[in-house]
Amino acid sequence: GHPIELDLKKMGSREMYLAVLDGTEQPDIVSPASKLQIAILQDLSTSKFGTPIVNQADTETCRPVLLSPLVLVAWKERADVLWGSNPNGTLWLRLHDALIHPQGWEAYAHPEWGYIKFGHTNPLKSNSGFQTILLMTYNYFKKTDGLTGADILSDEGYQEWFLEFESTISKFGDSTGTYMEEIVAYGPSVYDIVSVYEATAIEQAENAVGRYGELQVYYPPATSLSDHPFCVLQTEWVTPDKARAAQLFLDYLTDKEAQELALEHGFRPVDPSIPLDRPGSPFQRYAANGLRIDLPPEVETPPGNVLNTLLDFWGRN
Repeated sequence: GHPIELDLKKMGSREMYLAVLDGTEQPDIVSPASKLQIAILQDLSTSKFGTPIVNQADTETCRPVLLSPLVLVAWKERADVLWGSNPNGTLWLRLHDALIHPQGWEAYAHPEWGYIKFGHTNPLKSNSGFQTILLMTYNYFKKTDGLTGADILSDEGYQEWFLEFESTISKFGDSTGTYMEEIVAYGPSVYDIVSVYEATAIEQAENAVGRYGELQVYYPPATSLSDHPFCVLQTEWVTPDKARAAQLFLDYLTDKEAQELALEHGFRPVDPSIPLDRPGSPFQRYAANGLRIDLPPEVETPPGNVLNTLLDFWGRN
């Protein structure tokens, strides 16, 4: 019986949960890019306050509304040389070996291409960069679950491999969209391969046509989904009326009409009744660019303390 007014503020995922933890922001709902940040917020708020201020397990107050897996976008001509049409289970391992090779593309009989250029965002500022280093780490250990802090901190082989990989990247930007825009605008002179969201690749697919060759989407052997959770905070400033209004908003975001709109913008709906390949959908239009309906297995979201260990390790180095 009350009007519901939304006051929206845009923030980066990590910036958002840190602002909530230090008290500079007191929102009723938070929506980071993925459940990775919710896991960290759950862990850090429990450590700070003795109880979590968000509950991932409660689907009434915390639920995903849009899905987009992490993908690699590459110039097909170069990806064919590097790993062929099927990167299979060793994609990250093979990319590492190619990036650190002192001869660059010359080692693959293409000296005219120079050195091999890969880019991903700063994991401390951008969710896609965070997902990238998580998938790299899982691939190194040849598993999709059970990642521990000891894996990251005690395995010297992993640490050397990881630092070699990251040392080949010339800059770590803040925005995933910028990487997709730059590979389209400037071609392989800037990037051969970038790590972005599937929805970001779809957004720029039309702009890439006829520029520097064919841009292709490649799916890692195991994936991480940006599921854009909307979560109601369980704090003293979220009154029962606000919590109820927030739940109504979540119902609105996950109803069929809103979910069909999400598909038009290149996101995978959380509503499984909406087919991705229906006529006119981006997944039908750009299937030739490597877009897939079926996804590789999703890696387990590690506990918040393990995710923090990974971020801290990256930040220190």
